Amino acid sequence: MNLNQITIPVLDVEKSIAFYKTLGLKLIVQSLPHYACFFCEDGVVTFYLHQLTQLPTGEGVWVYFELNNLDDTILDLQQKGIVFEELPTDQPWLWTEARLKDLDNNQIILYFAGKSRLNPPWKIVE
Repeated sequence: MNLNQITIPVLDVEKSIAFYKTLGLKLIVQSLPHYACFFCEDGVVTFYLHQLTQLPTGEGVWVYFELNNLDDTILDLQQKGIVFEELPTDQPWLWTEARLKDLDNNQIILYFAGKSRLNPPWKIVE
């Protein structure tokens, strides 16, 4: 099995396109006002925005984007006006994460995990 895509709910696809393009995602499909698709160039997964008239309640969606150059990317995004809730912070699970919210309050985490993403010290070995 392989993960093909992630789809998140948004109220305004066009405004969300601008936000995610600023983050660095590459827009490959645009069908306004209903949906848009981005390609994550460092992988094979696609990332979709899907228009809803009302957002789900609760904490919302959490999306993790892995970067090799986290600190440089954060500085670049700040210069472009992106506001972070949390700047890069080393986490107990051995990842460094920065957090922000998109226009629809979805939690976006930009992170670097290195080898710990797939091979943490507590990995199950069969």
